[in-house]
Amino acid sequence: MTYQTTNPYTEQVVETFTSHSDAQLDNMLAVAADLYETDWRQRSYAERKTIVKQAAALLKERRDEFAKLITLEMGKLFKEAQQEVSLCVKILDYYADNAETFLAPKSIAVKRGEAHVEISPLGVIFCVEPWNFPYYQLARVAAPNLMAGNTLLVKHASNVPQCALAFEQLFIDAGAPVGAYTNVFISSEQVATAIADPRVKGVALTGSERAGASVAATAGKALKKSTMELGGSDVFIVLDDADLDTAVKLAVIGRMQNSGQVCTGSKRFILDEKIAGQFLERFQAELEKLLPGDPMEASTTLAPMSSQAALELALKQVGQALEGGAKVVLGGKRIARNGYFMEPTILTDVAPSNPVYYQEFFAPVAMVFRVKNEQEAITLANDSPFGLGGTVITKDIARGKRIASQIDTGMVFINSPAVTAPELPFGGVKNSGYGRELSDLGIMEFVNRKLVLVG
Repeated sequence: MTYQTTNPYTEQVVETFTSHSDAQLDNMLAVAADLYETDWRQRSYAERKTIVKQAAALLKERRDEFAKLITLEMGKLFKEAQQEVSLCVKILDYYADNAETFLAPKSIAVKRGEAHVEISPLGVIFCVEPWNFPYYQLARVAAPNLMAGNTLLVKHASNVPQCALAFEQLFIDAGAPVGAYTNVFISSEQVATAIADPRVKGVALTGSERAGASVAATAGKALKKSTMELGGSDVFIVLDDADLDTAVKLAVIGRMQNSGQVCTGSKRFILDEKIAGQFLERFQAELEKLLPGDPMEASTTLAPMSSQAALELALKQVGQALEGGAKVVLGGKRIARNGYFMEPTILTDVAPSNPVYYQEFFAPVAMVFRVKNEQEAITLANDSPFGLGGTVITKDIARGKRIASQIDTGMVFINSPAVTAPELPFGGVKNSGYGRELSDLGIMEFVNRKLVLVG
């Protein structure tokens, strides 16, 4: 596995990094495990809080410096990269401020004697993280686990190595001891070795179904607790009473953020037939306004995709869709210019027999469906192997809540595209994975909840 920075806008290789050897990986595991046992788990919440708060302060101070690395390595619009860094600051602060309360002992009412549950860390947590949000994904595992008293080994995506190193250095600069948060540049085979190592006590992955199935199987064989945040094919349901100004505005955000490379991005647009024509016409018009260009420039509104491989996969899927009978209303091709740019694309007439019907488009591609009523919308929404998030647009909030309760996902947003915040639990069901990150639920994934009972 080659860890390499390739600028998606210029298509130029910027820098290549040397992977860690088996001996180096073993040493990093040893340092992390020793630090956990002799130091980190024994520190008070206040001591750990000081370091995590300092990391947040440094990240806030150096926001643009960190954001530029995101844009360089995976092509995100610079303004979106800035927003990502600011979100990470909030996540670090959130867990620094709330971890002690979340993990406080919980009394249990018993008929005789007394009982409580006390919460303690597990040890070294091994994390495998993706490229599409190079810091946000790291903050989601780092903040809660460091505050809980765990130490971390993190294998980041091979196309964002500078982001990976920058986040590791952030904690060192904040005063964390070596071994608290360790970045590793390792192969898939070495990942399996790390997961099987008895010094690793838990495994967290955010990534594809294929990666999740492989890592979960390895973790299960080793009897390690794991969390999986995998793909999604989220619906964007527009009901007949929806405000179309709101619907179109949020649809563009939901589908085009990060050039469509978001697990919770709106990918399947389910439209009530009474408003479908109007919505589609206006949605198309807004997508046609997007301007490709240098993602560092404020005038650019369409970023390149993260890599040549990502672009080629999306184009292949569109080809499969057309062969299966779908129609292209807009786009469908690579933009004829330098950079991994794809035209914003709208597909219609995607039947269940179409090869892409049950696939995830991790690209600026929207599949559009028409339904006669809300029950058809719910049925179609649930006709997916994924269950991450979804959106319902309606003026009737009670109606929106009723529909949300019937959609089989981990998250539903009413009159909002998918959003994230430190206090909101994040995760899915079905092939979208299991476990939760963020909120008080996220910090509970890799801890021991021990019952203590006095008879």
